[in-house]
Amino acid sequence: MDGVASAPGKVLMTGGYLILERPNAGLVLSTNAQFYAIVKPLYDELKADSWAWLFAGEKRPYYVHLIVLGISEKYESSRLEMIVSIDSRVQSDSRNPFVEYALQYSVAAAYANFDSDKKDVLHKLLLKGLDITILGSNEFYSYRKQIEALGLPLSPESLATLTPFTSITLNTEESNGETSKPEVAKTGLGSSAAMTTAVVAALLNYLGVVNLSSLSEDQDQDMTGTADLDVVHAIAQTAHCIAQGKVGSGFDISSAVYGSQRYVRFLPEVLSSAQVKTHFMETLFEDYMWDHERTKFSLPPLLTLLLGEPGTGGSSTPSMVGAVKKWQKSDPQRSRDIWTKLSNANSALEKQLNLWRKLGAEHADAYLCVINSCSIRKSEEWMEQATEPRQVEIVKALLESKGSMLEIRNHMRLMGEAAGIPIEPASQTQLLDATMNTEGVLLAGVPGAGGFDAVFAVTLGDASSTNLTKAWSSHNVLAMLVREDPRGVSLESNDPRAREITSAFSVDIFLWWNVHLGHPYKR
Repeated sequence: MDGVASAPGKVLMTGGYLILERPNAGLVLSTNAQFYAIVKPLYDELKADSWAWLFAGEKRPYYVHLIVLGISEKYESSRLEMIVSIDSRVQSDSRNPFVEYALQYSVAAAYANFDSDKKDVLHKLLLKGLDITILGSNEFYSYRKQIEALGLPLSPESLATLTPFTSITLNTEESNGETSKPEVAKTGLGSSAAMTTAVVAALLNYLGVVNLSSLSEDQDQDMTGTADLDVVHAIAQTAHCIAQGKVGSGFDISSAVYGSQRYVRFLPEVLSSAQVKTHFMETLFEDYMWDHERTKFSLPPLLTLLLGEPGTGGSSTPSMVGAVKKWQKSDPQRSRDIWTKLSNANSALEKQLNLWRKLGAEHADAYLCVINSCSIRKSEEWMEQATEPRQVEIVKALLESKGSMLEIRNHMRLMGEAAGIPIEPASQTQLLDATMNTEGVLLAGVPGAGGFDAVFAVTLGDASSTNLTKAWSSHNVLAMLVREDPRGVSLESNDPRAREITSAFSVDIFLWWNVHLGHPYKR
């Protein structure tokens, strides 16, 4: 069936670096920033001779032609070889490996899980061609330069005026008289993971491997009964890791599939040993256990996630992770000490947020009263607003959460200084200190691996969000339109371009299969 699948971007609120090693956990929030993949047949009917070669008993390939950002790429796949192989004539610098491997492993999963009758249906479906369009929200990319060029203020209202799926910005720098390869200016929401997950989900649903139409609107509230999502996760995790050339923690794919959660990584051996297996797809679900841990987690009611883009450029997560690992080997005693303290602070914040959620459920009136009174005041004034024991208990949980966040920031900063990398650089420290001193702000930090990506904040209700947006603007920080949306991958009812959404960036990908060896159809 035709379909549109979406997958969200993420904010890793706690667990930076620690999440790479079990049993450390991270709290990851999925967001309203989405990637969409739209899959439909390229041709309504097959050519008269399309099936001829299937009965010839020969190992003949059919071709995939992939166009990304105007760059044409050619692939070929054999009916007898489950994984698509890459044509050696394609230049490596023009490829999108995330889309490449999402396609390869999704098709391979269909072959591996279908019996002979279903394989014949699959062949017919593929021979009609695949027309895939990928769309990604504006929030994944930086549009500061466009807004400034238009003379607009750095505000969410200015971002909202941008056309959905606005063309991306490329950073170009000249060195020695030569222009370097342009790079996309990103905001650190996990675009590659969201894109990979959306493509895998849409393809698996289109090919009949999963049925995403059965997903509940409240899937984020229920971590059980997710067999189809488990298949999407396994394929997307595999494609993403192999495209990156390494086995990461996988939290970004997990949140893109399942939504906001508390996450503990899977054993790296699940993928590292499987990559060399000839029949990987046939054995993926039988021989290996995806033993990651994920439990339901989202922000307590009336807490709002905000992201602010300081305009200082993004950071390279792989190089920063490499520097931390090098430091761990060179100074194991101090690194263990900092990691232990950081882990304890992460656990404390998680415990306090869960306690606050419990108090809110059991004492809704006191909870709402605290939110309303504290949202327009700085934290040093919060306790003065508590007029009864239950309110005191709630405010105490708030203040302890704020203290745990300060501990997390301190140990992240110490780790960065020891490893010689800017996990919380001085400019971010100044911004975050000012942020946490703003009325109604509970938490603020550098998400994930830190650096110069967008900072996050958690505020008490809408009033404090408005205050923080104004405060950020005075610091030349662009408040983004990102909010927490605890849902994971979803099957959408229609093309997102047909409705009003504050998202953006489009990449059109056209894939088509041709049984005529060496002569792809022309579009």
